[in-house]
Amino acid sequence: MNPSSFYRVKLRNPRNLFLLTSQMTDYARVGQNLFWQRQAIYASALLLEAFYYSMGVALITLAVVTAAEAFDGYVFRRILSMKKRSVREARKCLRLLYAGTLLSSLNIAGFAVTIAILQGHTTHFMPLFFLFAAAIFAAMHNHHIKSVLMLRLSIYFAAFLFIPLYDIISVNAHILSELWVQFFTSLFVMFFIVDSSRVYRGLYMKNLQQIEDLSIEHEKTKAAYVAKSEFLSTVSHELRTPLTSIKGSLDLIGFGAMGEVPDRMKNVISIAQRNATRLSAIITDLLDLQKMDAGQMSFEFGTVDVNSFLAQVVEANEPYAGSLDVSLELSDMEKGLYVYADEARLEQVLSNVLSNAAKFSEAGDTVTVTAEADEDTIRISVIDRGLGLSEDARQAVFEEFRQLDSSDRRKVGGTGLGMNISKRIMDAHDGVLDYFKNDGAGTTFFLELKRLHASEAFSANQPEEDLRNIA
Repeated sequence: MNPSSFYRVKLRNPRNLFLLTSQMTDYARVGQNLFWQRQAIYASALLLEAFYYSMGVALITLAVVTAAEAFDGYVFRRILSMKKRSVREARKCLRLLYAGTLLSSLNIAGFAVTIAILQGHTTHFMPLFFLFAAAIFAAMHNHHIKSVLMLRLSIYFAAFLFIPLYDIISVNAHILSELWVQFFTSLFVMFFIVDSSRVYRGLYMKNLQQIEDLSIEHEKTKAAYVAKSEFLSTVSHELRTPLTSIKGSLDLIGFGAMGEVPDRMKNVISIAQRNATRLSAIITDLLDLQKMDAGQMSFEFGTVDVNSFLAQVVEANEPYAGSLDVSLELSDMEKGLYVYADEARLEQVLSNVLSNAAKFSEAGDTVTVTAEADEDTIRISVIDRGLGLSEDARQAVFEEFRQLDSSDRRKVGGTGLGMNISKRIMDAHDGVLDYFKNDGAGTTFFLELKRLHASEAFSANQPEEDLRNIA
């Protein structure tokens, strides 16, 4: 069965079509990349032929080389732009490759044979060396499609055999003649070329198989990732409704809306309220994570007055810090500081940083919140006096589902998602969330955002699209 018939049958299999189109694409890319290298080789060979043998034959060879290169360039462009799943287009491109291979390899073989004939009945180092170089070049760079490589090498091998046999037959050379040595040497060289081609071809196919395996694993990973996201989203949504009802009922009972709560039940109700609040926070984190992974997190940007914003956030987080016997302190800062941000999301980030600072502080400690500004940037800092985070822990701090203290003895629980979500929110603001260890005790976490000056902040009454232009 000839190669064209083989592919006519086998290309009905999607995997074979994928492999063939990948091989042709690789062949075309290599062919384009080696364009100038081929021209340098052709120019050197043609100059030698023109100077030592025949200017006319060199010009004819140049014309055929030019036509072959132009045709190959057209075929390469067509292959690189073809539809990868089109069987018809793949067959057309394969036939064009056969035609281009015939044209260029016959030209090279004809060039070598012509020089050999012009040299007369002698040893033919120059033409045989050019054939050898062309065959090795094909083994190294044209091994992507086996049938195309075999076609090219078959033509070169025919020339390899013709050159010494033509001399042997013409002069009826004795077996001890140098012409027979040249013939046997040609056989050895052909064997070497075949073996080199087999090695290069084998390495390429192994690499192609590895790429295919990686592609299959990548698709499996994507499918598993989608399934995980859908599962998290479904479970989180299904849990939120009944949990909201349970938490609301517990809050009503705890606040005495359903009547006086007996003293012996108050502690139990309080524990249930705290755990319901914790579960609600976990579900919110999971939903936020799923939205971010899906690119569906929404933001409502506007001008934010940093001074009033920080006062509001500190006040909102004081009860939580107070439950851990930690104080929050808002330092004096420059007035008239503005940023362009989603205030609710920015509060989510700062609240998460403040809660972490309180968690990792000792009872009686104070966490300081301050803001500093230069001409272009505003930095909001949260300074605690706890044990202090190592600079080497940065990856763990912002990684999903990671807690620096994941033991059963930690003071306060959590999902390990808060800092990861906060980092993503700041990325969406083109801002920075990071930390450094204090010179003394504790750690300083900071948020950096682009500063809006008073004239820009005044345009807050403009439509939202204008505000976005300000940012």
